[in-house]
Amino acid sequence: MLGRLLLLFLLTPAVELGLLIQVDRLIGFWPTIGLIVATGLAGSYLARREGLQTWRRLNERLTQGDLPGKELMDGVIILVSGALLVTPGVLTDAFGFLGLLPPTRAIIRRLLMRRFQSKVQEGSMQIQFGFFGGAAPGPNGSPTSESAPQSGNSWGGTSRKVPRHSDESSSPSEQSPNGTITSDHSDGR
Repeated sequence: MLGRLLLLFLLTPAVELGLLIQVDRLIGFWPTIGLIVATGLAGSYLARREGLQTWRRLNERLTQGDLPGKELMDGVIILVSGALLVTPGVLTDAFGFLGLLPPTRAIIRRLLMRRFQSKVQEGSMQIQFGFFGGAAPGPNGSPTSESAPQSGNSWGGTSRKVPRHSDESSSPSEQSPNGTITSDHSDGR
C-alpha cells in the first residue's frame, strides 16, 4: 500500500508537469495559466452545486427513515473530485470532472460498490475507527482490549468484537433456543 501511495505521489506530479508543458507549447504560457484557473473555478462551482444536491437528497432519505448509502458514496466521490479539480493539472482535472458529472459519477459509484462488495465477501476489507487507525474507543472512551467474542452471544457477523448493549454488559446473559439473547435480571425488568 505504501508503495502504491509513493508511486501515486511521485508519478502523478511528473505526468501533470509533462502534460502542462505540452499544453504550454500548444497554446502558450498565459492561456495555460488561464486554463488552470478556469478549471479550478468551474470545478469548485460544480463541486458546490453537486455537493448541495447530494446533501439535500441525503437529508430527504434520512427524514424518510431510509439509509442514504448512494448519497454517502456520491458525497465521497464529489469531495475527491473537487479536490482533484482544485489541484492544478490536466490529468487531475479530467478525473475531477468525471466524478462531478452525474452520469459518470453513477458509473464510478457502481464500480466502487462492486469493489467494496467483493472485498467484503472475501473478507479482506478492514474498517478502522480512531485517530490514524488506532483502536476504537470502548464504552468508557478508552480502547477496548477484548479480541475474541464472548461465549453465550448469538452474534453471527464476522467482526472480532461482539456488540453488546450496556444493560447486558452488567448482568449475565443466556441464549434462548431461537438464538436470541435474554438477560437474567433479578429486579423484574
